[in-house]
Amino acid sequence: MDMDTVLIVDDEVDICYFLKRNLNRKDFSASFVNTIKEAELAVDTEHPSILLLDNHLPDGLGLDFALKVKKEHPEIKIVMITAHDTQNDRSDANKNGIDYFLSKPFMMTEVYKAIDIVKSRSQI
Repeated sequence: MDMDTVLIVDDEVDICYFLKRNLNRKDFSASFVNTIKEAELAVDTEHPSILLLDNHLPDGLGLDFALKVKKEHPEIKIVMITAHDTQNDRSDANKNGIDYFLSKPFMMTEVYKAIDIVKSRSQI
């Protein structure tokens, strides 16, 4: 598994294109999907090392998907990127195996920092 393979799961297509373009510029292999159903297939076929995951998706909650991913693929690091940023949201994210929590709106420097943090945790 290549630690530089990122799957973006967000229903906001403009955010997906923005993240993909900027990650590709930094030599990450990035792709995106817009639903949990698509994400399930992409995780199994693309074998990403990192998920950038929104919580509120058209077909369910990213938190529920994260729990499933962590059970089936514990090596995948998950960065939740969401506009819903309360203490309860962060607590629920932590309980469901989220490795890093980032609130929208965000800057790319914050995304790069989150990826660096989760990558360094996997090398310990």
